[in-house]
Parts: sequence; structure tokens; C-alpha cells
Amino acid sequence: MELRTISAMAKRVNEIIIFVFVALFSKAIGAKPYWRTRWPIDRVSNECLTWQLAVEANNVRGWRIVPAHCLSHIEAYMTGGQYEQDVNYIVEQIESYVSELVVGEDGMDAWVLDIDDTCLSNVIYYKKKKYGCEPYDPMAFKAWAMKGECPAIPGVLGLFSKLVDHGFKVFLITGRDEETLAPSTIANLHDQGFIGYERLFFRSPAYKGKSAVVYKSEIRKQIMEEGYRIWGNVGDQWTDLQGDCLGNRTFKLPNPMYCVP
Repeated sequence: MELRTISAMAKRVNEIIIFVFVALFSKAIGAKPYWRTRWPIDRVSNECLTWQLAVEANNVRGWRIVPAHCLSHIEAYMTGGQYEQDVNYIVEQIESYVSELVVGEDGMDAWVLDIDDTCLSNVIYYKKKKYGCEPYDPMAFKAWAMKGECPAIPGVLGLFSKLVDHGFKVFLITGRDEETLAPSTIANLHDQGFIGYERLFFRSPAYKGKSAVVYKSEIRKQIMEEGYRIWGNVGDQWTDLQGDCLGNRTFKLPNPMYCVP
């Protein structure tokens, strides 16, 4: 009996020694939280995903270019199907909200949509600019926009058509220059199926030098002063969704390629 007791005590002491050793060793190497996986991690991709999330949450502001080491990550995101899936998911949320709205008989219920990378995609252009890893080139973008070859973003085109069919007045507001890009942009929108919008606003000479927030706020204010009720505002830039007269709800589409300050 005494031998069994001594053996049990020895076993218990041995377990305690092992436990203490493991605890001290874990502390020394820095134990990971229990919720972390033990699968191998692509640290570059993981870091770029963190950067992208911070950008989309507007926690990183006024950034100029995509970090060079994130080129492959952004390319995969924009062209590998995830971007399209994300856009479609947001469109589903917008359509769910739209289904709850009752359009008035006075024809004054409105929506506001941005154009670049909201209605029309510039991914083809930004592929040549390493998906935003190169600095913004205003002359090169102007040349691209003047071609009028931007494809529609399918999910947003579908949303646009539903808004028009439901009786909403859709206003398009773009930062594109009125004097040089109006004809090609209007033709581009028409060719891609954006037909039936109420009005299209370009950045006229009166708004040159003004920030995107100020410019778009003043246009939305003008729309509301005409008596329209803005139920929703959709854009890919935070500056599309900030300022005054935003409307009842705003919806941010993803765009990790560039930032409009």
C-alpha cells in the first residue's frame, strides 16, 4: 500500500514538473492565442490582406499607391473572382433595401451612382498600371477614358436597370472632366447598357480645384433642392460617400487599386 502511494505521488510530481516546464517554455517562445490556426501562412499575402481591409474600412486614408509587394495579391483579388463576388454580395444588400422602399407617385425618389469602378470598370487600364502599384497618371487615364471602352460592372448594371424599372430617378455623378471626357463617357455608358438615367453630372470648370467631397456634396445638394429624395448613394470611393446630402443610405463598393482624396 505504501509503495502504491509513493508511486502515485512520484507520478503526480512528475506530471507537475512536466506541466511547469511546458508552461515556462511556451512563455519563453511566445505562445500563440488558441484561435490561431497552425496552418502555414503566406505572410506577404496575409499582410496585403490586412492592408486591403484597412483601406476598405477607411482606416488608411490618402494613400497614393498600392504597396509594391501586394501586386500579386491585388491582381488575384481583382481578376480571380473574389472582387466580382464581393460586388455582387453588396448589390444583393442594396436590392434587399430597395425591396423595402415604396416609390412615390410624384416621381421624386432618387438614387445617386458614381461612374468609375462603380458603373464602369477600369481594371483593364489598371492592369497596365500594375493594379495601382504605379502612381496615378492623369494623362494616361484621360487617354484611356476617351476611348470609351470601359466595360460595365455586371452587378451594378443589373442594379441600375432594376432601379430605373422600379421608378427611381438615377443620377450619375462623376469626377471626370466635362470639357474633355463628356462625349466618350456618355457613349460608353450607352454602349454598356446604362440607359434611362435622369441626369449625368461631370466636373465642370466651376468645380475645378474643389475636392471630390465638396464637389459631389454640392451636386447632391442641388438634386435635393430640386425636391428629390435620395434614398441611396453608391460609390467605390469613401469620398463618394462623405460630405453633405448623402441620402438615406450609402453603399461602398470595393476598390483597392486607387484612392481619390
